[in-house]
Amino acid sequence: MRDVSVREAQQVVARRRGQALEQAIFAAALEQLVASGYARFSMEAVAAAAQTGKASLYRRWGSKEDLVLEALQCSLPLLGEAPDTGSLRGDLLAVVERLRAAMSSRTGCAARAVISELDHERAAAFMGLVQQRILAPAHGLLRAVLAAAEARGEIRPGAVTPTVLDVVPAMMMYRAKTGQGRFSEEEAVALVDEVLLPLLRG
Repeated sequence: MRDVSVREAQQVVARRRGQALEQAIFAAALEQLVASGYARFSMEAVAAAAQTGKASLYRRWGSKEDLVLEALQCSLPLLGEAPDTGSLRGDLLAVVERLRAAMSSRTGCAARAVISELDHERAAAFMGLVQQRILAPAHGLLRAVLAAAEARGEIRPGAVTPTVLDVVPAMMMYRAKTGQGRFSEEEAVALVDEVLLPLLRG
């Protein structure tokens, strides 16, 4: 019975190569970030969880920063196309919910753990990734839904400014940097109803 168990384990490890092994490594890295944070993140623990050797990790990633950065880059969710609910409030709620869901996902929680622990200089590469994969797409979605709302006459002329576009992403990143946790659904609705709509409608 013992021989069968060992043989099965060897077969599982043998199958974990290439993309399958890479995905196992990324999953282990994200789980460790969420559970322990960046400061306590270790390549040894990731290797053990992914059932591979530490040396194989260092052959691919020279440091834990390199591994964490690629794990986040390959795992951050996409925000998708601009919603079209037919109303400004509905569209804004949809955009804010997508952003909230992205930042509350396992990968989003891992990214928040890194950003909250590192100073500005050390967090620069991670912030650049979040800007590229989360914040810039969020700006694009907001521009699209606000342009549609302006065409429907739902917002006042000149209401769409860089400051307005920054409100939602800035609030999300403020939470991440100060370690205050994720936005709740209720807070997301309040952000739309109490902040964005008054700014846009005047």
